[in-house]
Amino acid sequence: MKTALIVGVSGMVGGNLANLLTADRDWTVYGIARRPGQHEAVTSVAVDIRDAAAVGEALKEIKPTHIFLTTWLRQSTEAENIRVNSAMVRNVLDAASLARSVEHVALVTGLKHYLGPFESYANAGSLPATPFREEQGRLDVENFYYAQEDEVFAAAARDGYSWSVHRPHTIIGYAVGNAMNMGSTLAVYATICKELGKPMQFPGSSAQWNGLTDITDARVLAKHLRWGATSPAAKNQAFNIVNGDNFRWSWMWQRIAGYFGVAVAPFEGSGLPLEKQLADAAPVWKSIAEKYSLAEPDMNVLASAWHTDADLGRPIEVITDMSKSRKAGFTEFQASEDSFMQLFATLREARLIP
Repeated sequence: MKTALIVGVSGMVGGNLANLLTADRDWTVYGIARRPGQHEAVTSVAVDIRDAAAVGEALKEIKPTHIFLTTWLRQSTEAENIRVNSAMVRNVLDAASLARSVEHVALVTGLKHYLGPFESYANAGSLPATPFREEQGRLDVENFYYAQEDEVFAAAARDGYSWSVHRPHTIIGYAVGNAMNMGSTLAVYATICKELGKPMQFPGSSAQWNGLTDITDARVLAKHLRWGATSPAAKNQAFNIVNGDNFRWSWMWQRIAGYFGVAVAPFEGSGLPLEKQLADAAPVWKSIAEKYSLAEPDMNVLASAWHTDADLGRPIEVITDMSKSRKAGFTEFQASEDSFMQLFATLREARLIP
């Protein structure tokens, strides 16, 4: 038996990982979050991991063999991101150290490892080469991903376990209240456009509209985390993880609009950010929720316009190389159009969109 401790179990990554591991009889699963929610096969641990003493108390009876770090908290500056998010990793790993049971720690970061923080690449004078490959070193900028990695590396060296780092692109999957949720954000936006009789206007850059890109299905990422935690070939390695196909947003935008029965506005070379398009849309969403008896009337619980704008506003084509994982034995594939369509179907089933 393996004992998993999923840090961030209520999030998109943690929730999908919990679904995967609890379907496997070889795993006992504990889930940490401030508000863990209910998962019948997960033992919930409600704790704020910014509080070292509280984490120590919460984990004192748990002996995890595998720890999955799948959460972060957005702060107003990158310096604060570093301080808060590195401390959260450190608090969990220090508390788990006492049991001397840990065999592996898996950390989820992302492509900002190559791009730098949002404010850094948005104003960059020189941009990194794509496709991104794991051999590309750290940038000479502040980056909380690097600080999180350093906490994992130090704890692994101290306690003698292996580690893996997993770098997804934009994650598409089911979660409610997630701070980085392009899939549900676009579902909310398309629903509002349909209700108002307006076309969907792409919010991003010409580079994103015309260039190649990829995404990461949360279910594929969950499988990658399980593989990284249990495969000898993945020990003490960092890996990119995306679906395995490529697309252009000029094509995918049409597919998403078609699903919702909405027209697409012509792209004029630069988009209007969703934060501006949805700035006054909260009352519209509330009326939609009332009209269709939806489960969540607060648009801001479902949509994170700032994050979708940041992803779609990148000034370069963003595409990810998966060769390292493939060579090491991870061969999962997911069609990206299906990632969106299956998510939209799930949101409808959950009565989160009409």
